Amino acid sequence: MIDAEKKRQSRKSVRQSAWIILDGGFARRPCFVIDLSTTGAKIAVDDASAASAGFQLTFSRDARTGRRCQAVWRNGTTLGVRFIA
Repeated sequence: MIDAEKKRQSRKSVRQSAWIILDGGFARRPCFVIDLSTTGAKIAVDDASAASAGFQLTFSRDARTGRRCQAVWRNGTTLGVRFIA
């Protein structure tokens, strides 16, 4: 039996441009959100090493707010992220 907390949330394909905001808003990197759920997302970036352990994901380059994220897996230029409070 699968533990309800470990069960993967349903993801929705969004295929939308977005930005990773690093260093308290001083650095922005473009990315592409492949899919999205209530608990996380799969994103593609040019340089996966540029995304630190914690960052913000936003759909607007000028946005001052976004969702706090934590990278949970990396595969080449693709990242799986979990939204954190």
